[in-house]
Amino acid sequence: MIQRHSTVAHAAYHDLLRSLKDEEAAQIRGTPTKVKRGDKTYWYDTFRVGNDVRKSYIGEDTPELAQRLSDLTKLRDQTADRQAHRTRLIRILRAEGFLSTDATTGSLLSAMAKSGVFRLGGTIIGTHAFRLYEGDLGLRYSFDDTAQTGDVDIASFERLSLALEDTVSPPLQDVFKHFAFDPVPSLKRDHVWRWKQTRNDLMVEFLTPSFDEDEGLRPLAALGVDAQSLHHLNYLIQDPIQAAVLYRSGVLVQVPQPERFAIHKLIVADRRRDEPDRIKAVKDRAQAAFLIRALAEDRPDELRDAYITARNTGPKWAMRLDNTLKRIPETLALLSEL
Repeated sequence: MIQRHSTVAHAAYHDLLRSLKDEEAAQIRGTPTKVKRGDKTYWYDTFRVGNDVRKSYIGEDTPELAQRLSDLTKLRDQTADRQAHRTRLIRILRAEGFLSTDATTGSLLSAMAKSGVFRLGGTIIGTHAFRLYEGDLGLRYSFDDTAQTGDVDIASFERLSLALEDTVSPPLQDVFKHFAFDPVPSLKRDHVWRWKQTRNDLMVEFLTPSFDEDEGLRPLAALGVDAQSLHHLNYLIQDPIQAAVLYRSGVLVQVPQPERFAIHKLIVADRRRDEPDRIKAVKDRAQAAFLIRALAEDRPDELRDAYITARNTGPKWAMRLDNTLKRIPETLALLSEL
């Protein structure tokens, strides 16, 4: 049985998310300008620093973003009122039973957001993303559904990271140093894709899609880090959505579409064959089953499209989906009825 938050809580979450998007737009320093690359158009903040003209990436052109940019003066004037409103909204959400983010993770995500990680294509994946679907879908989670993981996984496309021609500021190495994270050595010297906090087990990992047989390290130019490349990740992080983290007056981040997250969990669960990974496979199947049950009620068309897209990607994808669904027949029945 799917448990739901109240309509008041669901509306408060989306109001919080809208306010955070307004706040991000209000931080623009100069003049918004359009840049066309191929078949896509992007917005940049163009401003002067001394005699230099610089550009900072804002986002891909959408009607929603264009409207915010046209309302910049009003958004800037409302900054103080907006922050107070967000604080009230978060109090409402906590009273309604929404999950809070612990101070360690919340402060880290806030610092990463301020440096531009999510604006420049970084997408939270894994259990931290799963928890954030509570607001988007209006779901009430139990403790078992949201067992915390020590990892904060951030994924991004290598090509997008290079094409944006912008970088995080301050550098992530400085951000991690401030939070007492040390780089974890990799097999390739001077190529770091993981950081571990010295006082606990919190780990930050960077990932990127692999488009060939090799799952080696790749650079993420915009984030200034290297990333471990993985198969199937391109499907997961295509067309991500924004989400609100309940920390202080809110943090705006980016997560995969919940439909793609659920189907991707079915795929990766079958990849976890070694003994240490089998517990993670159980969690993958549980998260997929939970989301698919909710999405089959609320967004059946989107769920069906995500499922068909994955199956049609190739025979290996379909095989992995079938292998996992054999273990969770109720989920298979839901997908078959879409």
